[in-house]
Amino acid sequence: MPLMWKLMAAVVFPLLLVLWMGPRVIPQLHRLKFGQTIYELGPQKHKNKQGTPVMGGLMMAAAVLVVSLLCHHGEWLSWWDPTLALLAVSLLSMAVGFADDFIKAVKKRHDGLTPWQKIAGQVVVAIGFSVYCYFNPHVGSAIRVPFLQLEWDLGWWYIPVMSLVVLFMVNSANLQDGLDGLLSTVSAIGDVAWAALAIGAFALGSAFSVNIGVFMLAMAGAAMGFLRFNRYPAKVFMGDTGSMFIGGATVGAAMLLRQPLLLLFIAFTMVFSSVSVMLQVGYFKLTHGKRIFKMSPIHHHFELCGYSETQIVSMYAVITGVLSLMAVLQQVV
Repeated sequence: MPLMWKLMAAVVFPLLLVLWMGPRVIPQLHRLKFGQTIYELGPQKHKNKQGTPVMGGLMMAAAVLVVSLLCHHGEWLSWWDPTLALLAVSLLSMAVGFADDFIKAVKKRHDGLTPWQKIAGQVVVAIGFSVYCYFNPHVGSAIRVPFLQLEWDLGWWYIPVMSLVVLFMVNSANLQDGLDGLLSTVSAIGDVAWAALAIGAFALGSAFSVNIGVFMLAMAGAAMGFLRFNRYPAKVFMGDTGSMFIGGATVGAAMLLRQPLLLLFIAFTMVFSSVSVMLQVGYFKLTHGKRIFKMSPIHHHFELCGYSETQIVSMYAVITGVLSLMAVLQQVV
């Protein structure tokens, strides 16, 4: 199949698969009573979301898994193939989130995994993927500096630094998933940007990058299909299952493209979700009880300021779109 047809199929097929799965999977989640447990300290108007089916991220993961393998372009690069790498980091990150969701939904324990259990699983994935990228002949220890057309070789520091980046981004995606349709919207936009960067790199001679583009287009298609059921008012939530899957795929693509600094642009809203929490906690401790925001992550602050969920999602979508366009254009200008 010609590459152009594969790129089109990579977007359309996951979208259609998720649209097909939704009416079949969501009722099953209802029957199994896999419902969301709403955090007591969250916005009060979120209480009516109690019981909404969770773990919908499994639909996205299934669609991406199938389509990324079927639409793989060219020869497989053994263990160094980016499709296998992206599936590994995203599915293993998802496994931690699934365990957390399962405990919350089935065992009815709001806290899910203990913090140490969750971080232990994430650390294993983060270090494993960072080591993989370090030794991958197509990646290595050098990262690109956007806008300056320079490379920065981190040497052996690459492994601990990138491990922290993986941890930060997977949890940032998880924090971003706090409003109906928010994470699925911004990730769909960001995934298209990562795909454009990968396909652009392929056009410039990097054969390794083309299947990163295929994978991220599949991510975008799956997110758009999921948005049909996740937009306000949500019929299903992706849960930690989906948010950590997205976080793993996002940071995985950035590292394989040697563009982790572009996470500050394409994944800006995810990054700032975590930053807002750190600012809130730090300021609270320093001032013995005062707050910078009405609530963190910051999307809840906007809610308490009177913005509707759809208004916040639209604002985040515009920000992500503009910054993603800047990230893509810097590669060709």
